[in-house]
Amino acid sequence: MSPTQPSRILTHDAVMTMLSAAIAEAENHGQPQCIVIVDASGELLGEIRMTGAKFLSRKSARSKALTAASIRAATTAIPDAVRQAIGMATGGHMTGLPGGLPIMIEGECIGGIGIGSGSGDQDVAVATAALKAIGADI
Repeated sequence: MSPTQPSRILTHDAVMTMLSAAIAEAENHGQPQCIVIVDASGELLGEIRMTGAKFLSRKSARSKALTAASIRAATTAIPDAVRQAIGMATGGHMTGLPGGLPIMIEGECIGGIGIGSGSGDQDVAVATAALKAIGADI
C-alpha cells in the first residue's frame, strides 16, 4: 500500500468561474446571494456577498459549504432528527439547511459550495449553476 495518493485540487480559475456563474444565476432570480467556496479540507477559497444580500447569510453560506465538503453530500442529507444537535456540537459550523453542495469531479470531493440569502430552492439553483460551470458532477 502506498503512503500517498494523487488528488485533485480546486484551482483559483475554477473558483472564479464558479463565483461568476453563481452571481449570474442569482441575478437571473433577482435575489442577491452570499456565495462561499471551500476546498475539501474546509479552507476558504472564494467568497462574495452580493450587493443587497443579507449579511448574516454569509455565516450560513459558509456553514453550508463546510458541511457539504465535510459530508461529501448536499447539506439536506443530514437527517432532520440530528440537524440541531450537529449544529450545536459544531458551534454552527454544520447545517442541514438547503444550499450547500459538494464539489465533486469524477466522484472525488474537491470542496464545497454554500449559498445563502434566498429561498432554499434559489440557494440550490445558484449552487448548481456554479457546479455546472466547471463541469462538476451534479
